[in-house]
Amino acid sequence: MAGRFVRVSKYRHVFGKPTKKEFCYDNLHISRNAWDTNLVKANPEYLAVNWEASGGGAFAVIPLNERGKLPDQIPLFRGHTAAVLDTDWNPFNDRIIASASDDGKVFIWEVPQGFTLYTDAEEVPAVSPVSRLPGHSRKVGHVLFNPAAEHILASSSGDLTLKLWDISTGQAAITLRHPEIVQSLSWSANGSMLVTTSRDKKLRVWDVRQEKPVHEYPGHEGAKNSRAVWMGEHNRIATTGFSRMSERQIGLWEPGRKDPIGGFISIDSISGVCMPFWDDGSNCLYLAGKGDGNIRYYEYENDKFEYLSEYKSADPQRGIAFLPRRGINVHENEVMRAYKTVNDTYIEPISFTVPRRAETFQADIYPPAIGLKPAMSAKEWLDGKTAVPPKIDLESVYEGTAPVEVPADYKPPPLRQLLRPPPPQPRRRNLSRPRLRPRSDDVEEEADDDAETSSFEEIGRPAPRTTVPVRTAAKPQPVNTTAPPAQAKPASPVKSPQATSAPVARAAPAAAPTAAPAAAPPAAAAPSSPAVEASLEQIKQLLEQQAQVISAQNDKLTAQTQIITRLAAEVESLKKRVGAGTQDQSERIRQLELELEAARS
Repeated sequence: MAGRFVRVSKYRHVFGKPTKKEFCYDNLHISRNAWDTNLVKANPEYLAVNWEASGGGAFAVIPLNERGKLPDQIPLFRGHTAAVLDTDWNPFNDRIIASASDDGKVFIWEVPQGFTLYTDAEEVPAVSPVSRLPGHSRKVGHVLFNPAAEHILASSSGDLTLKLWDISTGQAAITLRHPEIVQSLSWSANGSMLVTTSRDKKLRVWDVRQEKPVHEYPGHEGAKNSRAVWMGEHNRIATTGFSRMSERQIGLWEPGRKDPIGGFISIDSISGVCMPFWDDGSNCLYLAGKGDGNIRYYEYENDKFEYLSEYKSADPQRGIAFLPRRGINVHENEVMRAYKTVNDTYIEPISFTVPRRAETFQADIYPPAIGLKPAMSAKEWLDGKTAVPPKIDLESVYEGTAPVEVPADYKPPPLRQLLRPPPPQPRRRNLSRPRLRPRSDDVEEEADDDAETSSFEEIGRPAPRTTVPVRTAAKPQPVNTTAPPAQAKPASPVKSPQATSAPVARAAPAAAPTAAPAAAPPAAAAPSSPAVEASLEQIKQLLEQQAQVISAQNDKLTAQTQIITRLAAEVESLKKRVGAGTQDQSERIRQLELELEAARS
């Protein structure tokens, strides 16, 4: 029975959706350097790609909206004298990027305003760096901006040092001595701690402002490279590496604990390095294999990684980048987007989506995300301040307005609270929508409710009646024997003024038997209430409006039916005209047929 129960999760059905080749970024020359790096970095505006260039190192910046086959000659970011090994975007400025190179230098670049790959110039101009950060004596393998403090950049080098730069001044504020060459590094969410993996197979957690490691543990035992990523605002670290038997593993660590929580978890026996990426909004860990086309994703819950699913592709990737959460498409229920390299010639976007039919903002899968405002300046961070940057409400992004800033510790209300019905209001009679078929026990209430004030008009209180109308058998009244007998009419489902005054007229002889039979005619016994007449008029208007709406919908359905019929005829004619056709034509016809089926449904 235990196997029948399924763990409840909002992200259990997340699936990866590839992009058609014509909407990818094609005609690229991606670097073939053997250094273990991701090759690609992305932000909501641009894509940075390590470039295979002659005559020194370079990288390319591609605007995300310029898809398709790119020009043969594009403006490159040149300045390094050796291959570019790594790049990183400033988290608080989408136009600032840092690069690390085999020449031992770190450069800071600014993307020009209105930058585009398409130019009419005969000679395509190159972009130059705005700042140079010399200080390392050997190649620089990694650069990574601080996620909380402004202008703080970390760089690791083959000279066994980690430098923390203030790029606003161009000075290395802190230098850390590392025992071995760093293979990966990652910041904590508040920017106070740094985790590294290295060739000596150890995991180190640094308090960088104290310039010393506060924790040091033996990591994965395999000979190949390992990676580490800090899990956002959780006090946890995820690592990927290999066992002694060359099996790929993942580990979950708590700073201060010498062993991974639950031990290492084996994934498979593929030889490629696993590149981990953490999404703090969905608490999901994405693992992309280098050299294979698979992307696994896990949800972190109760100090465990719960397997969700796997995106499989026949096209292997050497590099991959994930978009910051503030750049995803909230209108399509997208929770993450990746950009993977394919055959070193083009980059394919992959959208990870939660399948939902709702066309409104899904607050339960979109908690606030880190925005463009840092938590502190570089000087404040160097002085010891620790904080998490403020966040933005993604609902304002969904509505297309300016992003609304919320505190860093803001937690949206749970879904059950959002769906909780409002508290019951005290019952109040609304004369604008009366019941069409009143019950017998409501007749007495109507006599008093007619005196209440309507929400549309003010009605004077009528004189109190001396009798209580009760539905009883009417007593025979003396009538003229020469007049024809009155025929009984069936009761109408709609209360009319005559029906309202008739019970009073029939009950009057019972209350005063001594009165003359012809003293008061039944039709004039009690005047009709103005509120009832107004209600009837409103009901009539509502019925007329509904009839108009139904008529308009019928006309719209008729027009859509004609369009669908015309499209079906066009598809059939295209089939006959093309015949067997090429593969692209067959795919286009198949796409039209699918759109036609969707329109019919």
